[in-house]
Amino acid sequence: MFDLAPVTLSAKDRAAGNLWLGEIVATAGLLLLIFALARSGRTPVAPAAVGAYIGAAYWFTSSTSFANPAVTIGRAFTDTFAGIAPASVPGFVIAQILGLILGVGVLLALYPSVGDTAGKVVAEPGHTV
Repeated sequence: MFDLAPVTLSAKDRAAGNLWLGEIVATAGLLLLIFALARSGRTPVAPAAVGAYIGAAYWFTSSTSFANPAVTIGRAFTDTFAGIAPASVPGFVIAQILGLILGVGVLLALYPSVGDTAGKVVAEPGHTV
């Protein structure tokens, strides 16, 4: 589609504090969205809501919202506008871990009984919600 080799390491440098802050915000927000949907009984709309969040976060975060270590690593193998240089991956993953910690802290502050909701977020394989 981009007239590139199937695998090309990205040259897009993304090593800057403002980008890492964007990743913290994107990751914490995504976690909050997922748990809020589960807590409110709206898990059936989660796939569309998560897709809409990531699409919106592309625009409202400086990092373009990777918000997931697997996505971050995958985007290192594409030298397009969406790529990330392999040397920038560790900073993003650390920011995503910090976003996870921040998101869990906010969840616990807002919803002290969030542990009761966790079973609605993580489903067993083959289980339908």
